[in-house]
Amino acid sequence: MQFLKSFYIHNSFFRYIAILAAGFIISYWIPNLYPIAWLLSLLLLALFFLDSYLLYASGNRIEAERKLPKKLSNSDLNEIAIRFRSQYPFKTYISLIDELPVQFQKRDFEHKTSLLKNETKDFKYTVRPVDRGEYVFGNLIVFASSTLRIVKRRYVFQKDQMVPVYPSIIQMQQYDFLAISNKLSQFGMKKIRRIGHTQEFEQIKEYVQGDDFRTVNWKATAKNVALMVNQYQDEKSQPIYSIIDTGRVMKMPFNGLKLLDYAINSTLAFSNVALKKNDKTGMVAFSKNIETYVPAVQKMTHLNSILEKLYNINTAFTDSDFGMLYAHIKRKINQRSLLLLYTNFEHISAMRRQLPFLLAIAKKHVLVVVFFENTALDDIITADAEDLQTIYHKTIAEKFSLDKRLMQKELQQYGIQTILTKPEDLTINTINTYLKIKARGLL
Repeated sequence: MQFLKSFYIHNSFFRYIAILAAGFIISYWIPNLYPIAWLLSLLLLALFFLDSYLLYASGNRIEAERKLPKKLSNSDLNEIAIRFRSQYPFKTYISLIDELPVQFQKRDFEHKTSLLKNETKDFKYTVRPVDRGEYVFGNLIVFASSTLRIVKRRYVFQKDQMVPVYPSIIQMQQYDFLAISNKLSQFGMKKIRRIGHTQEFEQIKEYVQGDDFRTVNWKATAKNVALMVNQYQDEKSQPIYSIIDTGRVMKMPFNGLKLLDYAINSTLAFSNVALKKNDKTGMVAFSKNIETYVPAVQKMTHLNSILEKLYNINTAFTDSDFGMLYAHIKRKINQRSLLLLYTNFEHISAMRRQLPFLLAIAKKHVLVVVFFENTALDDIITADAEDLQTIYHKTIAEKFSLDKRLMQKELQQYGIQTILTKPEDLTINTINTYLKIKARGLL
């Protein structure tokens, strides 16, 4: 039974059969071809048994292994490696089929190669998940055939391997590396000129050219021969919260990825940078209810807690309750904090309904409202208007785009900072705003 399941006929065999059939047909008019066709048929039958013997005589001769990372990174290209080895004493032709998870909706994955005796080869390919959750890789199937290519033997390896897809770990590591190497400007991130100085005292030191005269410590100067100044440092361990709206407005997809997932990826990368800056980081996820609350803590190990919470966040098809969010913040977050609110407003009336709650939150905290440009409208806005229908579409698209900018200005008039960004630029713009707020000492 096992033999029958692994035994396959190669496509070349059917081509040989077609040639022999054509030979028998032509022999009706050319009789001399008839015995030749029979000889070739017997030869093909002999080669059929020989090829079967070569592939099955010595047990299992093909080894294959799929190497999966412990976690896949959402919205990024993740590398999958496959290693296979042949122990056949002749050149072997390989057809590799990897049964990808159902989320990728790809059923034509195939890789062909050849292996010499005892040769080992590595094959790598990439996958880009756009949803978090469990991804199950099915069978790793290898079809082996000899140089005769008459029959094939199927080998099956590593059935049902599960790997979880987490928020973008690759993106987090990328910005972490760039922050360390001071190359943030290459990705649109800029250095912020410091305005004044913060008030966290560090030490008294001797004056050097370029120090601010306003920081002169006259009492220390009177006790020393040299002019002495106070030195300040950035205030540390300030609480920073990422607040993610999981309502229906965050279900909208761009480039295959939901706005919610853009916000989750940004939260992870931003939290990592904030922790490296010695600030406390926490998060809140809400829609009709508070779904997740992680208090702000200043420990690098805390990033794993945030990652696990982000992994389980999903979009709810409901309108979010900003009043309930305000009540939760008032009750749980007592210290003045930086709050990054990831949400989306498509209509100015929707923003104005929530404005009283945003103003109430902004009275005690530094609130930054993050919402998204509708980049799907860009093509319509930039298109040439060739007919009346196109003019209508272009006008409506421009109206939606204008509403976004009006919402941003109105929030800023009330003292609420905003980030209006394209989804793909969300992380960069969020970190830039955080650095700017820190540099200006607004928190």
